[in-house]
Amino acid sequence: MYSRTMNHFVTICSSMSRTPLNSLKSDEAGPKQGPTFQDGQRRVDYVLTYHIQKPQSFRRKTSHFGDYRILRSRDTPPPKEDPEVAAHKHRLDYHEDDKRFRQTEFEDNLREMGLELEKDEGNKIPGIGFLKIHAPWNVLCREAEFMKLKMPTKKVCDVVERINLFIRKATAPLHPKVEPNRAQNMLFYPLLSCQILYDEWASYSVFYKYQPIGLIRKYFGEKIGLYFAWLGVYTQMLIPAAIVGAIVFLYGCATVDNDIPSMEICDPRNNITMCPLCDRACSYWKLKTACGTARASHLFDNPATVFFSIFMALWAAMFMEHWKRRQMRLNYIWDLTGFEEEEIDNTACLLLYVCSYFSLDYVLITLFQEKKVKLTCTDRAPAYMTGLFTMLIMVGVTFAVVFGVILYRISIKAALHMSSNPTARTNIRATVKGTAAVINLVIIIIMDEVYGALARWLTLLEVPKTDKSFEERLIIKTFVLKFANAFSPIVYLAFFRGRMVGRPGDYVYVIGSYRMEECAHAGCLMELCIQLCITMLGKQLIQNNLFEIGIPKIKKLIRRRKSDMDSQQQEDYNMTLQRHEKDHFLGPFVGLSPEYMEMIIQFGMVTLFVASFPLAPLFALLNNIIEIRLDAKKFVTEVRRPIAARAKDIGIWYNLLRGLSKVAVIVNAFVISFTSDFIPRLVYQYMYSPDGSMHGFVNHTLSYFNVSDFQPGTAPLQPMHLGYEVQICRYKDYRETPWSNTPYDLSKEFWAILACRLAFVVVFQNVVMLMSDFVDWLIPDIPKDISLQIHKEKILMVELFMKEEEGKKLLRDSHSNQSPLQPRSRPASHTPSNC
Repeated sequence: MYSRTMNHFVTICSSMSRTPLNSLKSDEAGPKQGPTFQDGQRRVDYVLTYHIQKPQSFRRKTSHFGDYRILRSRDTPPPKEDPEVAAHKHRLDYHEDDKRFRQTEFEDNLREMGLELEKDEGNKIPGIGFLKIHAPWNVLCREAEFMKLKMPTKKVCDVVERINLFIRKATAPLHPKVEPNRAQNMLFYPLLSCQILYDEWASYSVFYKYQPIGLIRKYFGEKIGLYFAWLGVYTQMLIPAAIVGAIVFLYGCATVDNDIPSMEICDPRNNITMCPLCDRACSYWKLKTACGTARASHLFDNPATVFFSIFMALWAAMFMEHWKRRQMRLNYIWDLTGFEEEEIDNTACLLLYVCSYFSLDYVLITLFQEKKVKLTCTDRAPAYMTGLFTMLIMVGVTFAVVFGVILYRISIKAALHMSSNPTARTNIRATVKGTAAVINLVIIIIMDEVYGALARWLTLLEVPKTDKSFEERLIIKTFVLKFANAFSPIVYLAFFRGRMVGRPGDYVYVIGSYRMEECAHAGCLMELCIQLCITMLGKQLIQNNLFEIGIPKIKKLIRRRKSDMDSQQQEDYNMTLQRHEKDHFLGPFVGLSPEYMEMIIQFGMVTLFVASFPLAPLFALLNNIIEIRLDAKKFVTEVRRPIAARAKDIGIWYNLLRGLSKVAVIVNAFVISFTSDFIPRLVYQYMYSPDGSMHGFVNHTLSYFNVSDFQPGTAPLQPMHLGYEVQICRYKDYRETPWSNTPYDLSKEFWAILACRLAFVVVFQNVVMLMSDFVDWLIPDIPKDISLQIHKEKILMVELFMKEEEGKKLLRDSHSNQSPLQPRSRPASHTPSNC
């Protein structure tokens, strides 16, 4: 509210400290009140900061901050000045006078509302003034009436309450130590709230405990409270997903020695000669050399992954339903059931910011101030088109980066095959996979920062009408760009790599002689798993955690380097500062969008490709345990306390989560069907296997190629690399033999497997979607005890209304039956029981 009314006012902090106060005790004397006005009685509730305008020499200047008169000597001639410079100074002076006028007007409006103000311009920070604000009790009561805050009604102890009480006693060690008698005073003694939040929330030693959501809401407001409540529910729901994912991975480890296809690949008696992996530089190779890759692929590509994909789809549905119930409970407890967010038209304010952002002339800014601005669709159309084309170009840049990494993999693989160093030729696939995944990670982290700034710039160009519209448009743009940035390499590995490579003698080439990438014999699932693992862990460790810890410390170190004081002088100087002066040096609060975006991208990693990486929920759980305490410490000690904002839900983020959970079903269906070998194994076992087992599956997946059919200039330079002359080599595909009537055409087995793959996608998608919808229908959105309590409150309100009406009727009857000559007695005042 303050920033919209006065743009040069910056709300930086409340009076409460961000640093732990070890001297703060909860003794019998009661909690300490914290910073006060100079009278030592009135508590400081909020502090605003502003810049103090310094007087300019050789001119007369009268301001709100003082009367500065510096006059020239009569004998000194006035200096000559450029007319353009003089006009520019005149505009600046007019701008400063207007700012001071608006500041005075703003302060008068605060006083008219009943708030008490006190200025502090004699502080130890030059050029900065502080405006202390105190809200008297009558103002708080009045605003509570305007906001229609309700006191909780008396609850009737029933079976549900007894069960909840028993569960709370059983889980008492997991709850933060916030005593009820101390929690009642949190709203009026925020200094104590900050200390308790630091001890019971922002400490890594309490990672196993629940968050004090009620206290977070009282100190930071409902909007931030809902974020941490959602993050807590998400982290709790990751526990069963992480356990099941770990079991699926352990199942793969336990059954790898019994996997028949892996045993056939690793069996040295199967003398299978494979075709070269690249032109000229690569030679023929033995299938048994892919033994390690085949065994590693079985850890993630086994029948249990299908069950886990179904489980995660139902998990996502249960998570959404559980959050809706939790959100409804918080809405009831926090008295948000009837709250409707007010959308204020701030077009003019945003236009002012845009003008300042692009350094437009002050005349244009004044025009926007003095006239009511209404932008039509025609006015906004250029900004919309600019945003659309810019986003399309940026998505194209993302695809170009992915293609660049593809070229890197192709070229580096050929270079390693041509290397004379035996060490470089030992494990070429692992080297190429690992380095390419790291390069992708670095590019993703860099482009994330670029896309975040670009999305904000594009949203500013559109000049949205309300704050909510601005936030939603910014979120959508940021999500589209960052989602494409993070998932483009993964989508390529899952659905495109190895699909358009051709065959020996007729390969597909890009940019001249670069041959398209092939999957390993065990499929692309292992490479997809490596890419997911490195991207997920890298983003969480580097971008989410190290950046949040390291960047504030680097900024603090830079400030110390720029300061003229040494460490001891800096410490002595900090000891002399008041609390609101210390908070002035804290970082600004940039909103919840970056925090939500981290978790939304992580949710996509957990759900979209979980069939290829069942350990993703476990890594997400470990990250979130640290993330909660890291965010808590940042909010309590690193950034200025934000203005409390009311909200009844998490907004557009819920729709994004809902959409991702639906898309995850389709993506996992295609991953299981087309990326893994699950469908080819089933088709072979039940249609082509002579004994109904998996024996012979590897040979069934390999086609034959006559080396005499190589195109000129593509045959291996060292055809005798294996010690004998090769006439027929094998490659993974379903094609006809060279000696058939239609050599190298797609075989009937290929079309049968393709039909089964498509059928599996349709069946899996519809069955899982139906099960998810059944879960949505089965679990009510409103908890039973909350719905009963709301029903009881309605009954109590009706009874109270009926009693008041009966009292009024009796009073009217007594007045009408009273004799005119008889003196009337004064009726007793009636006060409703809920006042």
